[in-house]
Amino acid sequence: MVAQAHTATPTKRQYTHREILEIMSGLMLAMLTSMISTSVVGTALPTIVGELGGQDQYSWVASATMLTMTVSTPLWGKLSDLFGRKLLFQTALGLFVAASVVAGMSQDMGQLIAARAVQGLGVGGLSALSQVILGDIVSPRERGRYSGYMGAVFGISTVAGPLLGGFIVDADWLGWRWCFYVVVPFAIVSFLVIQKVLKLPVVKRETSIDIWGATTITASASALMLLLTLGGNEFEWNSVWTYFLTAIALLMLALAVLSERTARDPILPPRLFRNRTFVLTSLASLFVGMAMFGAMIYLPQYLQIVKGLSPTDSGLMTLPMVAALFVSGVISGKIVTKTGRWKLFPVAGLLVVAVGLLLLSRLHVDSSEWLIGFDVAVLGTGLGMSMQMLILAAQNGSEPRDMASTTSGVSFFRSLGGAVGVAAFGAILTNRLKDEMAEMLRAANIALPGGSDVKLGSPDAIQRLPEPIKHIVLESFTRGLETVFMVGVPIALIGFVATIFLKELPLRGSTMAAPPEPKPLGKDDLVLAGLLLELVAQRIERTNGERSALLTAVARMAPPDGRSERERARSVAQDVLRPTSRALIAQAAPPEKDLVTGGISQ
Repeated sequence: MVAQAHTATPTKRQYTHREILEIMSGLMLAMLTSMISTSVVGTALPTIVGELGGQDQYSWVASATMLTMTVSTPLWGKLSDLFGRKLLFQTALGLFVAASVVAGMSQDMGQLIAARAVQGLGVGGLSALSQVILGDIVSPRERGRYSGYMGAVFGISTVAGPLLGGFIVDADWLGWRWCFYVVVPFAIVSFLVIQKVLKLPVVKRETSIDIWGATTITASASALMLLLTLGGNEFEWNSVWTYFLTAIALLMLALAVLSERTARDPILPPRLFRNRTFVLTSLASLFVGMAMFGAMIYLPQYLQIVKGLSPTDSGLMTLPMVAALFVSGVISGKIVTKTGRWKLFPVAGLLVVAVGLLLLSRLHVDSSEWLIGFDVAVLGTGLGMSMQMLILAAQNGSEPRDMASTTSGVSFFRSLGGAVGVAAFGAILTNRLKDEMAEMLRAANIALPGGSDVKLGSPDAIQRLPEPIKHIVLESFTRGLETVFMVGVPIALIGFVATIFLKELPLRGSTMAAPPEPKPLGKDDLVLAGLLLELVAQRIERTNGERSALLTAVARMAPPDGRSERERARSVAQDVLRPTSRALIAQAAPPEKDLVTGGISQ
């Protein structure tokens, strides 16, 4: 007696709304932990740089995390195919916590940057796998409502992080090092919650790790980051080092393309780049990352240095942006779930992002706090409308087998944009700051002992500078940040153009609905199925080496073990098809009829 034919193919696990919310509580708590750690550093970074030294290394504290997060994001998706989503998610959380503790113990900028780089590995896993798991349990049509919750986590962490960071820095009994230690209790709680509620089957897929692809992609991105960060500071733009790093970046990129085309299981399968939706959403995400992270990293410098706000107050000034991001993300997600139409939101969102960056570029030393709040709210509205919808569009346009690769790929390009954006904007700010200060010092006939190369300290130290030095520094920062935000405008507009060419594919229906209960097979159906299986087995055994679609299909039922296609097909016919045929016929016919004795006559 064997199972009926319709039970041979496993159906996808269905989840109720309650089960999805329980799983998401674990995902969101872990995401909250990692995002708070990222955003909590934003308001503390001016103080950290002032204490440890190195304004020229300011961008690397953020870029190191983004770079490792970028290159590791696709690897986490691939590893989860081998070892399971839950195990890898918890591994990423543990790695993130360990690196956070080391970052809090840093004694110089080099140690801090190294710890932040390791921290980025954990963040890459948490950000990628949370979206992959969400894609596993929720259909694209229903995913809009739950994507709003993920956007809410981003919003809450962006609010709580700067406020928490400001409070920690301002508290004399804590200090900036607790910006890293504070995530430890959050992480312990999130680990326990995930262990309890995240009940996913471990489905091991036949895959391998593309080490060469990961190495070449990392090398290419690292060379580009070094060029953008060190160019104009450690060496001239028109120098041997510039050409050398450019050549390394291009060479590693070419080798990465070659590796991905030849790898058995590439990090970014080349077939994804034949998918128009994936290409356009990745391109748009690249520019969203550049604009978003560039603005968020350097906005605290304007608020604390130019406006003279405390870290806590500068965190409060980001509240309008996060509130707008949260509201626009949740509302757009609900509209998409109700209507099934999604293209309007990333198109309009990136246009609004460009407007928000343009408004920020017009800020000056005397800008009111109300004006700053309005400008950052406009930016937040655009980000909330576009970020999650780009991932939704990419997942909806991908095949189920490419869900992890597609999600990780889009996240990869958004993180890459963020890493490049922070480095590029940092280079712009550093060079513009140096040039503006030198020009204004000459205009004021002021000669400093160290020349125009002023070593800037913490925001408090800058506020204590004597006039007119203080005015020159503040005005130079304002002009430098004006250029940073202005450069972000065309970047956002390029992303806007990419979303215009997206094709609005209908969202796939829910996978949560239970499949209709199949009708039991009658005796005639069982006999017919058994006879058909016997006929297939006979056809396979009569083949004499000629290839056929039937032979190939049957051979795929056996694992690849070095045997030829014909040998594997014959093995399946003998060990699977014929015994199943006899069992089905025996199930339908009384034993005394003995229909299966000797099989079917040849």
